Amino acid sequence: MLTARRRAATAAVILTGSLLLASCGGSDSGSSDGKTLRLWHYEGPTSAMGIAWKEAIKEFEDRHPGVKVEFEEKGFDQIQKTAPMVLNSSDAPDIMEYNKGNATAGLLSKQGLLTDLTAEATKRGWAKKLSPSVRTTSQYDTNGVMGSGNWYGVPDYAEYTLVYYNKDLFKKYGIAEPTTLGELTAAMDKFVAEGVTPLANGGAAYPAQQYLYQLALSKADRSWVDAYQLYKGRTDFHDAAWTYGAQTFADWVKKGYFGKSSSGQNEEKAGTSFTSGKAPIFFSGTWWFGRFKAESKFDWGTFLWPDSRLTLGSGGNLWVVPKGSKNKDLAYDFIDITLSPKIQNLLGNSGGVPVAADAAAITDPQSKTLIENFNTLSKNDGLAFYPDWPVPGFYDVLVSETQKLLTGSDKPAGYLDSLQEAYDKGAPKQ
Repeated sequence: MLTARRRAATAAVILTGSLLLASCGGSDSGSSDGKTLRLWHYEGPTSAMGIAWKEAIKEFEDRHPGVKVEFEEKGFDQIQKTAPMVLNSSDAPDIMEYNKGNATAGLLSKQGLLTDLTAEATKRGWAKKLSPSVRTTSQYDTNGVMGSGNWYGVPDYAEYTLVYYNKDLFKKYGIAEPTTLGELTAAMDKFVAEGVTPLANGGAAYPAQQYLYQLALSKADRSWVDAYQLYKGRTDFHDAAWTYGAQTFADWVKKGYFGKSSSGQNEEKAGTSFTSGKAPIFFSGTWWFGRFKAESKFDWGTFLWPDSRLTLGSGGNLWVVPKGSKNKDLAYDFIDITLSPKIQNLLGNSGGVPVAADAAAITDPQSKTLIENFNTLSKNDGLAFYPDWPVPGFYDVLVSETQKLLTGSDKPAGYLDSLQEAYDKGAPKQ
């Protein structure tokens, strides 16, 4: 799912540095001269992470005289598709950004392609800086399932979903910022009565399924999430939470909260319907924050989904150290720097969600709200990951089945039947 999110949240990725392949052989850090750190990541240069990591590279080189960072910005798809092959060759970088989850970092850890970072996480205090739900995606067991076992990656930012709303449109129609789900529903009814479709949506990509998953989360708890995401118990798609989510979503379709054409729209169309000032509300992730700040020509704000302790989100993508890294100690030092107050504060002031920033150092009002809301979620262990994570191929199932609810070609019970079948087919046997 992040593939789509990266396309939406950043401009097309361009090559910003040239990669000089290391000539020394071997796979251990001891086989290197220690003068080069080869780094790959796929964050755009104007994104919060891109800005912060550029400064981290400068800080790293200042702290390591004579050491050069050889950096290449890769595309998300490029790393996603080629990582197993590259990491199993002599061309593996020393450190790279990689997607978190069972099917990505978990799979590479199971294949023995990543360095076990457990000792470093303890020695350097990384474990203490990350809340439980953030570090879930850092640890993987021997089967590559997240949530327990050894450390194979470290996030230095987080992401979560929230409600973006157009303050100017709310003011125009005399609607106050909702603080409860009832008030949010009343606001959407008011917009519909005024001929305004309230919710930006993309049924051909992740936005639609995330609305439905959030509705289910509002009736769920941590044990429900752990059963679904971590296989700690059986997931019943006809339970109270999933039934509420599917039925309420279908009701919202009938009420006109979603546009009739939204079933065929992708996430980009959903985002631009908000930035253009057409849709007053968009429920999506913090990965849009910087773009909305740059492109929106109206007053807007954010708030957490009302009446829910849980929302979609996780620690950000991971810094991983390939097993074949020739400069592992340098890689660990770079991770340390990205978690330092200086870089974390810069990330926060650039529109990101840092995991270890000084709240008093964040000066932008919208960014302060963004980080305060994350701190609330983190304190409540409120990050519930994403609906497509549990089994391979589930993203496509969620897209196609949620589209059927949007078009009215299926009912909630049939929708939930389809999810149960796909999930049971892909999840480990209990």
